[in-house]
Amino acid sequence: MGAIKAMSRVNTWAYRASGGRVGGSWRVGSALRAPVPVCLVTTTGRKSGEPRTVPLLHLPDGDRVLLVASQGGLPKHPQWYYNVLADPNVTVQVGRRRRAMTAREATPSERAELWPRLVERYADFADYQANTSRVIPVIICEPKT
Repeated sequence: MGAIKAMSRVNTWAYRASGGRVGGSWRVGSALRAPVPVCLVTTTGRKSGEPRTVPLLHLPDGDRVLLVASQGGLPKHPQWYYNVLADPNVTVQVGRRRRAMTAREATPSERAELWPRLVERYADFADYQANTSRVIPVIICEPKT
């Protein structure tokens, strides 16, 4: 198992155990002085059918939760993104609150509107986008009705 995957599992365990008190904020890079909130997102593995939980930076937006499939600007999208495309039913945990939500990729016009807000909250997203040829997707999670 890679170091990033191992750290993700430890963060997920600590987040769940503490209700987000441990692992609930990101303090790396541009977030060193202004931590960015972390949530847990559970998707269904598109190949395994098993639940897959990852800690992700997020931006609350009213009842919605905004996610960025940046993977640090790597050339490929993260696996959780492909899981969302295959099955948009997700669970998002912020602190101790867990909500069933529907995830979808922002349209190009929605992304254009949301991207500056996301970069304002975590400036490293702009660097990630500059360092990859892919358009980094923005995922909008909306409460199930």
